[in-house]
Amino acid sequence: MKVTNIEELKRERKKAAYRKRRIIFNNDGNEPVKSLTKATAKGLLNCRTTPLLGTQVDSIFYCTWGTGFCLFTHNTKVGEIFDTTANPRHPKNKWGGYSRNKTADFIKQGTDPLKIMVEFCKKNKIEVFWSMRMNDTHDAFTDCWWGPLVISKLKKDHPEWLVGSETKRPKYGRWSAVDYGRQEIRDLAFQYIQEVCENYDVDGVELDFFRTPLFFRSQAMGQDVGQEERGMMTSMIRRIRKMTERVGIKRGRPILVAVRVPDSVGHCAAIGLDIIPWMEEDLIDILVVSGWYRLNPWQVSVQLAHKYDVAVYPCLSAARVWVKDKRILCDRYRANAMNVWDSGADGVYTFNYFISRSPLWRELGDPKTLETMDKLYCRDGMNPVGSYYKCINKWLANGERFVNRQLLSACLPLALKSGEAATVELRVGQHVRESKSKGLVPEVTLRLRVKGLPDAADLSVKLNDKPLSGGVKSEWWVEYSVNPGFVRKGVNRFEILLQPGSTAKPVLQDLQLWVRYKKKDT
Repeated sequence: MKVTNIEELKRERKKAAYRKRRIIFNNDGNEPVKSLTKATAKGLLNCRTTPLLGTQVDSIFYCTWGTGFCLFTHNTKVGEIFDTTANPRHPKNKWGGYSRNKTADFIKQGTDPLKIMVEFCKKNKIEVFWSMRMNDTHDAFTDCWWGPLVISKLKKDHPEWLVGSETKRPKYGRWSAVDYGRQEIRDLAFQYIQEVCENYDVDGVELDFFRTPLFFRSQAMGQDVGQEERGMMTSMIRRIRKMTERVGIKRGRPILVAVRVPDSVGHCAAIGLDIIPWMEEDLIDILVVSGWYRLNPWQVSVQLAHKYDVAVYPCLSAARVWVKDKRILCDRYRANAMNVWDSGADGVYTFNYFISRSPLWRELGDPKTLETMDKLYCRDGMNPVGSYYKCINKWLANGERFVNRQLLSACLPLALKSGEAATVELRVGQHVRESKSKGLVPEVTLRLRVKGLPDAADLSVKLNDKPLSGGVKSEWWVEYSVNPGFVRKGVNRFEILLQPGSTAKPVLQDLQLWVRYKKKDT
């Protein structure tokens, strides 16, 4: 239907907001800069996109270069085109610098990576959004070989528009972040988005406020952002919405607005994002939540967004689930996706995972498919080598105050005390049961990583008040075979007791529930 007025546009926009999106694939757009030897559409698409055909990926959110505030790999007149090259003799030049950057070559041919991506998606009936990182700060790493190469002319010419400088760094975040308290910055952000909406046939735009979550000088100096500054950001969102409506009517179909933000209303407000008014005023269509840290159970964001009739997509970020063994990585992704579907979300969103031939693209978007596949449910998906609180507090003073869920990792262990039961809750987004139609039976294993435990017999473990026995210790791990009937769909409660009288002082660093499906013996 070709819309001709604002009422028709709003109706069509609401329909489009709730179209089927089993998986949203976020592509950070590095292929034209790092991966190509020749500037061809086929080469660009073969890197990450063509293999997705026939999978459960219904939407691609394409970012035209993820570095800085105004550098892009599409043909922009408002921003700056990223076409620099690096010194190939640099000792840290892992990628050959940006000598493979084909952006300028594409533009000379009369095209660019965004145009190629849009044309491909239209041809293959895949939804396509342009994704803008609202304040990416990779350009702050000036001690790396690539750092000085990605600092824009705008930032060099206007250091006063930044929250700090290389020699005078802020308390929180990175010095190269632009300050949205400046009208000039808000105007530029609007113009970048408007230019894409007017010149490319995108289905929507994503404002990525998570990469990275710093927008005001006050936040960088250690304060929560105030109402005046939050109002500035909301005014910009209103302006963007009105522009998308104007352009949408002109072209005859709506342009959706998606935002990616932290999964906490309070945390968002503290960094300058008033997401409640954004939803109340119908300024956004899609809410994407979280990334490499998560503050709430997924259900909190789902209930909030649906209250305001906004589609919601939890983000599964590779930085949160990464492990070296690719099989275990798939098991963890499947478990996380199962929990996303169980939360009532409208679909799954992936970030920083670009293995385009991975089997996951044919699995994560369908809970029925996932149900009888191997999974690894973990207490927390954060990489155990990274400190969760350090990650959160890096961007906002005392950001950990917004954590509203139990965390457990090597950096955030749980001390076990003799005679006192410690409780750990774990959500399992499925009924763990036999699949008679497929001839599969579940095999469930609990693994506890306990540092400083002399013997498995020193522990007593219950799952949902059912005692587990036969624990086997191997190095820091204690493993139990679990009756599948003990596992509930939803929150499962583990009670871990260090036997009375024990003089050991162990700490629990991880809890894993493995669900594997085996062929039933005949």
